[in-house]
Amino acid sequence: MGGHDTFGRRAFVVGAGAAVLAGGAVSPAAAGVVEGPLPDFHPALKAELDFPLAWGTSPVRDFRTWRRRARAVVEEHLLVPSPDGAPYAPEYTGTAQGDGYTRELVTLSLTGHERVRAALLTPHGPGPFPAVLLLHDHGAKFDIGKEKLVRPWYDDTRLGSAQAWADKYFSGRFVGDELARRGYVVLCADALGWGDRGPVTYDQQQALASNFYNLGSSLAGLMAREDARAAGFLAGLKNVDAGRIAAVGFSMGAYRAWQTAALTDHIAATASVCWMTGLKEMMVPGNNTLRGQSSYCMLHPGLPRFLDFPDVASIAAPRPMLFFNGALDALFPADGVRVAYDKLRAVWHSRHAGERLHLKTWPDLGHVFVDRMQDEVYSWLDQVL
Repeated sequence: MGGHDTFGRRAFVVGAGAAVLAGGAVSPAAAGVVEGPLPDFHPALKAELDFPLAWGTSPVRDFRTWRRRARAVVEEHLLVPSPDGAPYAPEYTGTAQGDGYTRELVTLSLTGHERVRAALLTPHGPGPFPAVLLLHDHGAKFDIGKEKLVRPWYDDTRLGSAQAWADKYFSGRFVGDELARRGYVVLCADALGWGDRGPVTYDQQQALASNFYNLGSSLAGLMAREDARAAGFLAGLKNVDAGRIAAVGFSMGAYRAWQTAALTDHIAATASVCWMTGLKEMMVPGNNTLRGQSSYCMLHPGLPRFLDFPDVASIAAPRPMLFFNGALDALFPADGVRVAYDKLRAVWHSRHAGERLHLKTWPDLGHVFVDRMQDEVYSWLDQVL
């Protein structure tokens, strides 16, 4: 009987949602939760999202004015005040030599609340050099953060974990070290919850995020503010060419990269690998986003009432941007990637800068940033910076 009751309730709930969409009258008690979990009326909520502040939809027709207004809307939804007045007060330790570059650990204030330790790689020579703000992924792996992308010369225990991660996603390479060998200053810091600032567990993410909300703040907003501040720190280093700074990231780091470019003009170019989609196309049964938990790192409450993901990235137009995705990447449905790419393409073309936007789908790859993808990113950076 229990199985029949469950089926009957689910059929009734789904039927109730359909009736709502059809304009039928359904009592409030009929609403419920369907597989996902999603509210029964989620199609109606999705239908209400028309992203009225997107470029081309917004009534603002001057692009610079639109950029300022769109950025202000994003910043408002971060829920975290700008920490621009806080001194960085960097402290350098752990200096070692790499292959043509110097490795250092730098501890600095990215907000007024906490000190953060980052890896800083500087090529040998007089400079000034181009630079890369390197942004690590999520991966539900919290024991390492910056070490996913920069070889941890300072910690043998983390080295084993980091090498295994590099083998899984990056063809065994440490992307930060590769960039430093190629002449880029590289800065990579831990996001809250990873490496020196954690580790949290997978099941603690929702509690951490809700505690931020109860404190009038935001986990994702903090990450966004810190990344923008890190770009500003890079721009202020005497051996960095402040006009040639790129943001580069994979997975959640890719999200962080285009978000940082939207929030600060310190970023001259952006390479985002495996994180771009239309929101509506991602919010479908079976998608990883519906699990919650990890999504809180990329969730700004209320922002989708105004802007879609590609709309936010478009705030950085017409600066050079590269987006890669794998056709076999189950995290981002093909139609979502297509919608996002179409939106991005329309914005850059409207700025007569289509050649500055590099969009590519790798037909035989999934959620990875392997050596051939890396090599193409490196070549692209050399051209645009």
